Amino acid sequence: MLIDALLASLPADRVVRDPDVVAKYQHDEAEWAPYAAPLAVVRPRTALEVQAVVRACLDHDTGVVTRGAGTGLSGGANATDGCVVLALEGMNAIKEIDPLERYAVVEPGVVNDHLRAACAEHGLWYPPDPASSPWSTIGGNVATNAGGLCCVKYGVTRDYVLGMQIVTGTGDLVRLGRKTAKGVAGYDLAGLMVGSEGTLGVITEITVKLRPLQDPQRTVAGYFDSIVDAGRAVSAVAAAGLTPSALELVDKQCLIAVDAWKKMGLSVEANVVLLGRIDTAGVVGDQEAEKMLSCFDEAGATWSAVSTDQEEADALFAARRLAYPAMERLGPVLTEDVCVPKRAVPEMLARIEQIGIAHETTIANIAHAGDGNLHPLLITPRDDEAARARAQAAFADIIDAALELGGTVTGEHGVGLLKMDGLAQELDPVVLGMHRSVKNALDPRGIMNPGKIFS
Repeated sequence: MLIDALLASLPADRVVRDPDVVAKYQHDEAEWAPYAAPLAVVRPRTALEVQAVVRACLDHDTGVVTRGAGTGLSGGANATDGCVVLALEGMNAIKEIDPLERYAVVEPGVVNDHLRAACAEHGLWYPPDPASSPWSTIGGNVATNAGGLCCVKYGVTRDYVLGMQIVTGTGDLVRLGRKTAKGVAGYDLAGLMVGSEGTLGVITEITVKLRPLQDPQRTVAGYFDSIVDAGRAVSAVAAAGLTPSALELVDKQCLIAVDAWKKMGLSVEANVVLLGRIDTAGVVGDQEAEKMLSCFDEAGATWSAVSTDQEEADALFAARRLAYPAMERLGPVLTEDVCVPKRAVPEMLARIEQIGIAHETTIANIAHAGDGNLHPLLITPRDDEAARARAQAAFADIIDAALELGGTVTGEHGVGLLKMDGLAQELDPVVLGMHRSVKNALDPRGIMNPGKIFS
């Protein structure tokens, strides 16, 4: 029996079967995606313990679903019937920070913001900053190739992964990648693992590249009556040749929900707010901020300013980060993650509005607008199956619209379960077959996160 094998190779406290505890590990934040009851939850503390779990699951032909903090939004960590959920939150050590070589070595359960704080003590910075950075883990960020607020200028998780240690689908413990600034010895297998959503192996350690601490930032805020006007401002910023360190969109529905929850004292009259940040130093940075301000004004901003109040600016960005959990308090939220070319942002936002109206579905909007990554939040009343069906139809239409505009079905959340149909629409069948070939080569028994990404 698998449980006996796990208990024989691990300390007893690592294997959890209490139904009340196990139930908390059945799904991530994507409750709209299917999930089932796992056989057990295993909480390893070392790579060797992870390897023991994978080998036991291979011996008993049982699926392994790896989980970080459970903040995923596509069902990538949702349990399958009778699987073992491998919960890595206990592997949370920052093992090394090298200020000279500018890298850090971390275990997968390290929380993103904790790493950023530790790096700051050395005058260094880990840029990828998903909105969930106070809670999400580096392992989960790597598994989905997470982006974030500042990726418009500084790139996504893949741009910072130098190497990693993994347990493969055949139960081997191996190192991929490097610690050096350059290296082209063999295929980029570490890069292949980034964004693979636990379907090719279990990540047990990651080496990430660091940068010097970011320069102080100027915040440019703009208020808009129309979400399409805000989209035009985004396209204008790109056309002007600006590369802000962040350009975020949040609508009034989200700000009201955040303020009702956190009592932040937000007072926003506009229907949509754009928040830009410029971190270019000196006079050039001042000029870029003024240029962004002009882009906002020319697109129809009803009010805009370069903020001189850092506390107020930080509060608005904090509200942006809290938008999803705040909206979730109002009812079940189905979260989109489409990404379109920057020139298509106004049209995509217009289509999202039209789709919401057509399907009688409430859609609030947040976005990493600067790189075209939009997160419409489809909200339904609890226990309203008709509203849920309308929201799912709207979700599919948003995917169709993004693909028509030259976009992709997922910018940073991953395919998981929610975007499997969308992936099949986006990828050529030959390319999808290439994905399956990679999966079969690295996980020949199909135990790694079974049923995710593609069937």
